[in-house]
Amino acid sequence: MTAVPLTDLAALDRNRARAARAPAMFLHEAARDEVEDRLSMVNRQFTNPAIITPFPEIWQDFLPGAKIVADTEVLALQEGAHDLVIHALALHWANDPVGQLIQCRRALRPDGLHLSVAFGGQTLHQLRSALAQAESAVTGGLSPRVAPMAEIRDLGALLQRAGFNLPVADSLPMTVSYATPLHLMQDLRAMGEGNALSARLRHFTRRDVIAEATRIYVETWGTADGRIPATFEMIFLTGWAPHDSQPKPLRPGTAAHRLADALGARETPLKD
Repeated sequence: MTAVPLTDLAALDRNRARAARAPAMFLHEAARDEVEDRLSMVNRQFTNPAIITPFPEIWQDFLPGAKIVADTEVLALQEGAHDLVIHALALHWANDPVGQLIQCRRALRPDGLHLSVAFGGQTLHQLRSALAQAESAVTGGLSPRVAPMAEIRDLGALLQRAGFNLPVADSLPMTVSYATPLHLMQDLRAMGEGNALSARLRHFTRRDVIAEATRIYVETWGTADGRIPATFEMIFLTGWAPHDSQPKPLRPGTAAHRLADALGARETPLKD
């Protein structure tokens, strides 16, 4: 039996093409600015970068000579060709995120840097909760509406599974204010982030479900000025292609100093 993929890639392409007509790409722009800041702190000049993105216009002038690659299931990357690979805000739609990271690692030269930006588990938690409560109350059931997004520790583990050295994952939450939940939903469509799940309902959401979700959203999270907040969590993943020059953990029993001495703590032996 063949498993149904999480993402309907044809629907995802349609959503992104629709968004390109009147785009709202402020999150991609924020991710680009944050990546730029992080790269400025790396003491290295990159000469053969590659950037994986569904929206090349955001990244095309980011690094001189960068190869722009679409986030297809098989990435158009040559093995060992790059010293920097950036995966830009598309990993949450990947049917095989580990496979995406493995392809990035293989495309890196030894000691090359990988940097992914992905939406984390706190993203749109208000909207997800309001829609789930509303649909359950109105129809008595639930349907997949927002792509599942992993927690930071799970995404960090993906780096290790993909074979990166020195893996680091950190989170940057952002709160955006909207006049109404409907304005938030319009922005999501303009980002190409409409529902592209394979298991989604294949008809428009009932108006009474949307009305109830709007009521719950405003009642639960509405602010004093009459607006509603929406959380977007960006998780940044960094890892290096293995190389002999990189720091290695000490073997057990080879440390030069005891941890208890370094902490100024009293050591209590455990009973056998």
